[in-house]
Amino acid sequence: MKIIIRAFYALVLILPFTWANAQQEPYYAQNMFNQISYNPGFAGSVGGICAHGIARQQWIGFKDEDGNSVAPQTYTLSIHSPVNILHGGIGATFYQDQIGFQKEVGLKIMYAFRVDIGMGNLGIGVQAGFINGHIDFNKLIAGAKDPDDPILTGKADESDMMLDFGLGLHYLIPNKFYVGLSTSRLTESKSDILAYKTRRHYYLSAGYEFSFPNNPSFVIEPSLLVKSDAVKTQLDVAALLKYNNKVWGGVSYSSFRVMDPFSIILGLKIKDLRIGYAYTIPTSPIGSSGSHEIMVGYCFKINIDKGRRSYRNTRFL
Repeated sequence: MKIIIRAFYALVLILPFTWANAQQEPYYAQNMFNQISYNPGFAGSVGGICAHGIARQQWIGFKDEDGNSVAPQTYTLSIHSPVNILHGGIGATFYQDQIGFQKEVGLKIMYAFRVDIGMGNLGIGVQAGFINGHIDFNKLIAGAKDPDDPILTGKADESDMMLDFGLGLHYLIPNKFYVGLSTSRLTESKSDILAYKTRRHYYLSAGYEFSFPNNPSFVIEPSLLVKSDAVKTQLDVAALLKYNNKVWGGVSYSSFRVMDPFSIILGLKIKDLRIGYAYTIPTSPIGSSGSHEIMVGYCFKINIDKGRRSYRNTRFL
């Protein structure tokens, strides 16, 4: 067991330095509620101001030999809204993703031009932002075969800033169907300080709502997210069963996650507040008690009272 844990921990530490073989975007079991984080074309697609946050604690209890917690942790906060004067919507996403002693903090600002097509609405989105990478080299140990590893020599607690740009298309038929195509990390920014390079990511997402013919209170919502960095491709599929759009439960599966690929999802909506929880079932021998993910979302509309309108009548001119 200790050999497996050490080997896995070594792999986690190596991943940030493998320029061509690792997907870098955070993973979410509830990605169907988090489309704004990977597709700027989603901005303004909901008729109101929407804010949501996700906190994911992965592999609870996973520690290194010195007792340091090295379990992945991801936090995301997003907000978006339609802006009629801009003929579309705007949004912003802030996130922090930490794996071991490597951490990313990012901010994305986005705009989507929206146009009605057929029965739905198409969003054409662009985004710009930055990624602040951080690695604590003091806590990394060089391998026995290469004790003078140049990546670690002369470095301590280092950080660097990189640019992030993205594009996205998102087509939505409300309460029926959506499909999206997007890309992030377009410039593939490089940091010599961190020996780190971002990789361009591509996303294909889709979802559909099936109502029970004899009981429309129940709805099944399957969803799909394909994520690729042109080296590896990840397929996430999920299905939720909703009742009156107030409570839901379902399962998700990730093909890329050889360890712990299955998650159970539960959720509740109270007026404009939406709360979701996902538990990733531990199936790998790394000694964790599973992964937990909490989602909170809130949407509202601003109604402006224009007051009483006056008019002129030819009788009183």
